Amino acid sequence: MKSKLTLIVLSWVLLLAPGLFLNTAQAQSEQRIKDYNNNGWYMYFGDHKFSDKWGIHAEVQLRRHNIIKDPQQLLIRTGINYDLTPNAMFTLGYGFIETHPYGDYPAAGTFPEQRIYQQLQHKSNIARVGLIHRYRLEQRWIRGAETTDYTYLNRARYFLKATLPLIGPTTEAKEPFLAVYDEVFVGFGENARKNIFDQNRAYAAIGYKISDSAALEFGYLNQIVQKADGVVFEHNHTLQVSFFHTLNFARQ
Repeated sequence: MKSKLTLIVLSWVLLLAPGLFLNTAQAQSEQRIKDYNNNGWYMYFGDHKFSDKWGIHAEVQLRRHNIIKDPQQLLIRTGINYDLTPNAMFTLGYGFIETHPYGDYPAAGTFPEQRIYQQLQHKSNIARVGLIHRYRLEQRWIRGAETTDYTYLNRARYFLKATLPLIGPTTEAKEPFLAVYDEVFVGFGENARKNIFDQNRAYAAIGYKISDSAALEFGYLNQIVQKADGVVFEHNHTLQVSFFHTLNFARQ
């Protein structure tokens, strides 16, 4: 138990450190510019097994500026899942992202991104709290808004999510739960820009387990994004609606 608690404390320290770094950097420089936005993210996450070990990941995120009025970003992500253990899963996948100009300091125009990623996800429990640790590496090819050339970037992400049942010791079908998570994004490599600490996402939500294979979350996301110039910091207050779906075709 002590080792598990130590791991959780260290995980949250790692998650909070970049946010503290960003806040300190802002306080130390008058050149930092804050750009406040209100967004809405509407998302589908599917993990579907076609054998005992193998499965497919399917994901679509429709991200809107001004909650729903204007386009912000479209994200489509897929991948092949492999269960290393009952609680650990490796994913190799691809993502396509299209970003639109938004906010007070928008990009010059709409631009696409092609992305390959490798991911390790681990699930565990401490008493009634369910935990998900996710480690992701991304190889990103981003095209300029005013050019056909692509820039290659590397990024690492660490995600920690906790869920708490609101009724019994575990969340059963047709029962609510609470969910919180934090995710840190760090750029690295030869083409790393001034925004090495790329962004941080902190989230809290109320969830409802519709069935054994489906769940819905309705929550608030606080996203801090340091742009490539290292000067503009987006503070994005985001409504997040997520639908999670799992199917096991191997048992059908």
